[in-house]
Amino acid sequence: MRRLALAAALALLGAHAGPAAAEKAAAPEPGTAQPRVGSPEVLAGIDVLEADEFRELSGKRIGLITNQTGKDRKGRLTARVLAESTTVQLKALFSPEHGFTGTSEADAVSSETYRTADGRNIPIYSLYGDTRAPTTEMMKGLDTLVFDIQDMGTRFYTYATTMGMAMEAAAAGNLDFVVLDRPDPISGEILEGPVLSTGIRHFTAFTAKVGARLEVVPLRGWARGAWYDQTGLPWTRPSPNLPDLEAATLYPGIGCFESTNLSVGRGTPAPFRWVGAPWLKAGKVVARLKKAGLAGVSFEAEDLTPTKSVYENKKCAGIRIRVTDRDKLRPLALFAHLLAAIRDLHPKQFEVRWDEERRMIGTDALKALYEKRAGPEAMIELFDAGPKEFDPIRHAFLLY
Repeated sequence: MRRLALAAALALLGAHAGPAAAEKAAAPEPGTAQPRVGSPEVLAGIDVLEADEFRELSGKRIGLITNQTGKDRKGRLTARVLAESTTVQLKALFSPEHGFTGTSEADAVSSETYRTADGRNIPIYSLYGDTRAPTTEMMKGLDTLVFDIQDMGTRFYTYATTMGMAMEAAAAGNLDFVVLDRPDPISGEILEGPVLSTGIRHFTAFTAKVGARLEVVPLRGWARGAWYDQTGLPWTRPSPNLPDLEAATLYPGIGCFESTNLSVGRGTPAPFRWVGAPWLKAGKVVARLKKAGLAGVSFEAEDLTPTKSVYENKKCAGIRIRVTDRDKLRPLALFAHLLAAIRDLHPKQFEVRWDEERRMIGTDALKALYEKRAGPEAMIELFDAGPKEFDPIRHAFLLY
């Protein structure tokens, strides 16, 4: 599922974990006034923590799970803020996929060291590669794990999985787990995509099963429906190939093509805003998409040459995708129309790695529809079925 605020996703994990997590992450009282959408005074969890003089972490020995997106409104890294606090003892750092600086595209990220202003060297343990959750040795001497990473509102984006696996490790190690919440950059309002099927559990398809003593430091000034550029918070690219909010808006749909032999624009000026391949009949695909009349998006044929990843240094015919109305756009519907069009026009060239795709989509049912040559409407019906059941359930756990 896409577009849940991070704290809401955590609360859902807590629902599986037992009453302790749900109690600490309780929703606001009914009738509590919500801030207006687009408030320029949104405070991320780290800003709230600072404003409250680090009350939730006072005297704690902490390990911080973070990267370059963990920063306050002044642009200071959360690692720096906590290292300089006189009431918090920052003992260890943990980094997700892409590393502490968010620049690595390797399959594994090595551990390193963070040097504080007062000359201390704090170890940074990588949670991407062979070790994807904090180990007992890494957590030795800690009271609390703290999580501060900007997520993208998409289930298969791995930062939420890192959070979930760290929660399980905290529970096993009898540590508290504190989340410094951040906005869902793509508004947190619209749900798309199947509910994750039982039996599918992977780094891109994760549900935590073990409870933790969870506490969320919530946002102030954020209301569901606000996009990231309406928060007043500085944008930091969350990973190397998501440079801006438009790319993040399209990512829930275009990202699903990462499990195919289609380039999603890595190594071009338009990652996740362009798809292409040397064999693609781009003009015919564009014509079919325009005929479909999809809301909130436009298309044009554009040739590009990726400098990395799929079709590196090969000229590709492609389709440039532009968001024209982000509130009307449905990225999974866009994915369904593109998938059906490329399948129909390229039955021999186009390939889908279904073992990967099932983890991203969350179900095996899409493969069956694809192989029956079902149209995009049937795929969209599949994508919409889960949210109808899930939406009423989630409201008991939403923080905003």
